[in-house]
Amino acid sequence: MKILVINGPNLGLLGTREPDVYGAETLEEIVGRLVALGRDLGAEVDSFQSNEEGELVTAIGECRGKYDGLLFNPAAYTHTSVALRDALAVAGLPCVEVHLSNVHARESFRHTSMTAGLCIAQVMGFGPTSYLLALRGLVDYLNRDTGES
Repeated sequence: MKILVINGPNLGLLGTREPDVYGAETLEEIVGRLVALGRDLGAEVDSFQSNEEGELVTAIGECRGKYDGLLFNPAAYTHTSVALRDALAVAGLPCVEVHLSNVHARESFRHTSMTAGLCIAQVMGFGPTSYLLALRGLVDYLNRDTGES
């Protein structure tokens, strides 16, 4: 089983970017934890991060036939990108939307997700643990779909 973790704009700055909101852990550290957990769960985890919307669209489009599922933190594009929504629709892979903070406890413009309707779930508000919970949920979902446990 192969999972792609896709991270949107400014997430490469984790660890120094608003640590009171996003925590002190870097994206590299979070990805390292995901790779280790994936190994324990029988999943290979790859990651991609970009600040560019078009690069994110391309990464999603290229995942068909290579990956079984996606973890996706669209970051600020969550609330604005029809292009990312359309890319998820075309990819047709099970996807879990992930956020470090609880977007519903923040500014009202963050309360709407353009991508959530194409995801099997959203996990948010637990800081870096949100990613780990999302990976566990996605692997469980994919195993149920294939009849494995």
